[in-house]
Amino acid sequence: MKSSSYTAKEPDSDGIICYSDAENEMWSQLVERQMMLIPGRACQEYQDGIERLKLPNDRIPQLPELSKKLMAATGWQVERVPALISFDRFFSLLADKKFPVATFIRRPEDMNYLTEPDIFHEVFGHCPLLTNPAFAEFTHMYGNLGKNADPQQRVYLARLYWFTVEFGLINTPQGLRIYGGGILSSPKETLWSLESIAPRREAFDPVLILRTPYRIDILQPLYYVVDRISTLNNLAQEDIMLMVSEARQTGLLPSLFTND
Repeated sequence: MKSSSYTAKEPDSDGIICYSDAENEMWSQLVERQMMLIPGRACQEYQDGIERLKLPNDRIPQLPELSKKLMAATGWQVERVPALISFDRFFSLLADKKFPVATFIRRPEDMNYLTEPDIFHEVFGHCPLLTNPAFAEFTHMYGNLGKNADPQQRVYLARLYWFTVEFGLINTPQGLRIYGGGILSSPKETLWSLESIAPRREAFDPVLILRTPYRIDILQPLYYVVDRISTLNNLAQEDIMLMVSEARQTGLLPSLFTND
């Protein structure tokens, strides 16, 4: 597991974390910037989640208040984790309906891009859709799959998560919209994913997704598009590990990027 220059902040005995004025200001700037971009670009399910969570604009939200709202919506909670966690811990948390949140926020010099997920990415990017039952069920199923998978299978499952939960797009009657948290927490990727002619946008195909290489540190050259959020929930009823076996036998697709 890679190391991080960030350290998650410790809560007090009541589960409350004391963030500095500078940290709260960073949250405020990040939220304000994204809230200007997501109308007309984020899917309705995400915007409904934003409304339900009512995230504060002026301070970093506390995990107990988030857990209370998620629990009421779908039975999920958030759980404090260090900056980076193992696959074992990640999958086990999702299987227990607990979404991992690292309790630190990026520094000003990392405002536009941060390799590791901070509390803004996890909470603003991912938590709104966890109020949606179909999406929450898919995420729970994914955690159970990964918990019982071997290390090689987990590499393939990571691609499924990447091209759905992190960087998924969705067709709607109003046009193409975003549901992936990795996009919705990034102003550059929000615009790039919908408005640039450079990336490819392919119809959702789970076996192809399992065969698709990706890089975490570039604007994505390829997005997979679902027709509705329930597509993910329907996938949860299928034999995904059989798809993993098929993807392993068939081999990876050619990458659309260099590894430089």
